Amino acid sequence: MSTEPSRRYRLDIAYQGTDFNGWGRQPDQRTVQGTLEDALATIFRRAGDPPLLTVAGRTDAGVHAVGQVAHVDLSPAQEAVLRKPHGKRPPLSAEEALGRRLNGILGPVSDVVVLSASIAPEGFDARFSALWRHYEYRVADRTSLRDPLQRHRTAWVSSDLDEVSMDMGAHGLLGLHDFASYCKAREGATTIRTLQSFSWRREPHGVLIADLTADAFCHSMVRALVGACVEVGEGKLGPGDLVSLRDEKQRTSAFKVMPARGLTLLEVGYPEGAELALRAERTRALREL
Repeated sequence: MSTEPSRRYRLDIAYQGTDFNGWGRQPDQRTVQGTLEDALATIFRRAGDPPLLTVAGRTDAGVHAVGQVAHVDLSPAQEAVLRKPHGKRPPLSAEEALGRRLNGILGPVSDVVVLSASIAPEGFDARFSALWRHYEYRVADRTSLRDPLQRHRTAWVSSDLDEVSMDMGAHGLLGLHDFASYCKAREGATTIRTLQSFSWRREPHGVLIADLTADAFCHSMVRALVGACVEVGEGKLGPGDLVSLRDEKQRTSAFKVMPARGLTLLEVGYPEGAELALRAERTRALREL
């Protein structure tokens, strides 16, 4: 029996979340993790236990991603499966074969795609090494072009929104704070986050775009922040009210959480070199506290 250590691979993943019940595997539910892990199990069905994925951030049901990141640890026996030649074609590198075979199982017109597979650098952890997550939320108001081709990734509201006031309210929320007012509570989970950037802009066709970056987001935080800003855009709340609501540190009925379809994970940021392991160690310590 081989005593060689496993090797870690990074997967960059995109998916349309419409027909997924979120990222995390659930019994009798179609999820992104479940779909990808089933494909991994098919590839390595004769090479030990099926490998499992660790993800940068678990997205909710209906949320999309173009920059999701996960890692998987493969044993030498599993790597040998990937390096095995097929016919007369020269063997591929393990990482290239992993990406190709996953996409081959997922299908040519899949709603989840492995954009790239690579050998992860030393110390890399998709979840704990991440420095930030960057999301986008799209809202079409009454003055926007309501493009039916974008309906799966844009939320529609029937009012006119003032993006200048929304942007003012968003900027007031930046920094390290307890965002309990904007998070769905989970037992044992902290709601303290650093909101690094939050801004609004209007595209040429009129669709409003929210850009948000934080070290991490708690459950439903982005959609709650966007919902609060929509109330500001409609004139029902003032920009400063968003800070007052945040500082109350409890859920409120002053705004609605926006639907998942407008939300897309764009990118996850990581440090370089030795900082990867250090970042993971620090993040784990904070989560344990």
